[in-house]
Amino acid sequence: MLRKLTSPVKIQRFLDCEIGYNVEPDGHTCRSPRMVLRDGVAHCMEGALTAAAALRRLGYPPLIIDLEAVRDSDHVLAVYRTNGHWGALAKSDYAGLRFREPVYRSIRELVMSYFEHYYNPAGEKTLRGYSRPVNLKRFDRMGWMTAERDVWEIPNHLCGIPHAKILTAPMERGLAKMDERLFKAGRLGGVAH
Repeated sequence: MLRKLTSPVKIQRFLDCEIGYNVEPDGHTCRSPRMVLRDGVAHCMEGALTAAAALRRLGYPPLIIDLEAVRDSDHVLAVYRTNGHWGALAKSDYAGLRFREPVYRSIRELVMSYFEHYYNPAGEKTLRGYSRPVNLKRFDRMGWMTAERDVWEIPNHLCGIPHAKILTAPMERGLAKMDERLFKAGRLGGVAH
């Protein structure tokens, strides 16, 4: 199934068009890429793992980063570098939290491109920090790509590593609510909450 995914853009299209959004309540599943392909559904963590496995087949290291939020769920991206610039692949039911072209000079710059699109149902902008890239090669011994079980070791690891903060306290206090048009545009095609 992954053989036909010959570029990051094709991997993202596959996540968007061939894999449904996993609507199980948060914390109930953490499928391996094999299970995602078998079941045909993924939430952001499962999508990032699947994208990282597909990127690995193309010769990229299997890297993910965790975006940390307040009053909202964290979001996980599969990241890759092309010509020294970072891009990202992701599964989300928020339109603005998916693909990024590899045009960002740093991980922080890439993460900040998600800021305006990262909000909760109350319209609060919720992105607050990010992890360093984690190379999933460290989980090869447990067979994270082909396991026939949930791979909770990976999100547990993400929860335990340091995250860089992106806002100061005064910046956080001064944040405006989401623009109504951007809010609605970001939910286009999303599942109801």
